[in-house]
Amino acid sequence: MTPRTPRASGDLRARWARLTWRQRVTAAAAAFLGIGSAAISLIWLLGGTWLLDTVGGQIEALGRGGGAGVAAGLVLVIALKLVAAVLPTAVLLWPHRRLLRWAGWVAAGILTVYGLVLTGAGLLVITDIVPAGADADRRALRWHAMFWDPWFLLWGLASLLALARHRTRPAVTNR
Repeated sequence: MTPRTPRASGDLRARWARLTWRQRVTAAAAAFLGIGSAAISLIWLLGGTWLLDTVGGQIEALGRGGGAGVAAGLVLVIALKLVAAVLPTAVLLWPHRRLLRWAGWVAAGILTVYGLVLTGAGLLVITDIVPAGADADRRALRWHAMFWDPWFLLWGLASLLALARHRTRPAVTNR
């Protein structure tokens, strides 16, 4: 048998070239948003505090406290974000992998629902339609409603659009 490794990059380039412009743009947008989110988490893992005060609450307190448990949690979060970031592209490049397609749809659905629910709830709170608790961090609430949660919503929608534009062709049988 001849090893297929030398052709792997050429195969990927050919598969990428066969995608439509819309498939490439939506998959790239999902990857960009996911990798960007993972990068911010990586900054926190490495001890940085940039934007940590915009998260608020217990997450901010844990981030500032550090420790092995926080580091392990951040490593897991970063890994999950990176996987979710590349899933739409992977599904488009290897469309007949059922587990990959299933994982892509699940991740896109979770990101979209999470972003939609938390953005909506946050907007209701910051507009005082729903009252915030007495000890609520108003600054963190605004950041969540206007930045963090819509980021997850956009990431999820980009993933859904990339996957929705993917169609598997049924196998042709000769009868």
